[in-house]
Amino acid sequence: MGAQLRVYKRRIKSVTATKKITKAMEMIAASRIVKAQRKVAASTPYATELTRAVTAVATGSNTNHPLTTETDNPARAAVLLITSDRGLAGGYSSNAIKAADQLTERLRGEGKEVDTYIVGRKGVAYYGFRERKVADSWTGFTDSPSYADAKAVAAPLIEAVTKETAEGGVDELHIVFTEFVSMMTQTPVQNRMLPLSLDKAAEETGTKGEILPLFDFEPSAEDVLDALLPRYVESRVYNALLQAAASEHAARRRAMKSATDNAGDLINSLSRLANAARQAEITQEISEIVGGASALADATAGSDK
Repeated sequence: MGAQLRVYKRRIKSVTATKKITKAMEMIAASRIVKAQRKVAASTPYATELTRAVTAVATGSNTNHPLTTETDNPARAAVLLITSDRGLAGGYSSNAIKAADQLTERLRGEGKEVDTYIVGRKGVAYYGFRERKVADSWTGFTDSPSYADAKAVAAPLIEAVTKETAEGGVDELHIVFTEFVSMMTQTPVQNRMLPLSLDKAAEETGTKGEILPLFDFEPSAEDVLDALLPRYVESRVYNALLQAAASEHAARRRAMKSATDNAGDLINSLSRLANAARQAEITQEISEIVGGASALADATAGSDK
């Protein structure tokens, strides 16, 4: 076997092994998407009803509360960025990071200081490599988050919102994550969680233009909002984590499918080159045999004379 043919066969063997790996990863990601979608569907009604309850309390009272009342001159904002722990998911994490950078630039352009909180090793590595300050970070659960993970993420955010700005608190809370639209479409979104926009909340819950009933709050509207604040933030963070997990699996499935298809195309190309190299070797061997036989025949004819 010629040297060139050995090179082609070695490369075909290597690419075939890679194709098996990417195909397996594609199938694993596809199987996890369904489970992640179910979790998103299960968490959305709770988050929607909780938002509806907050809207009802805010509409039926005149209480100033961090959950619903905007500060006249907001000076500080917190941004929660959700990325992935693992790679091989195409531009999933980089798109979310880009959206967070755009949001941060806009907030700073408005004269606000920005505290960044990050979920996922990819985001942590990105900010660490650029030596950017991070208020807090969490890793290890992005592909399958639980409500306990959401509570751990939400705790410092709730604490920052309830503090005074002079004590390190924030006036606004934003979240950047990748929304799962379909198997083929995942979109990075920037949402302001706090203060809650009543108009936007009404659109989300389908109560825009609806006349809400009057409520009596016991012991007070402020106490009700205090009780709803952590649950609201936790439910929103949990829903965002689930949306991001489904998006991550979909992006990884698409990336691995593309890698598998590319590997198949490369194998076909290498196989054609290997066949051409083998045919060239066979042609050369036949030429050498024919040439040798002709030389032998000429030598034999010369000796007979």
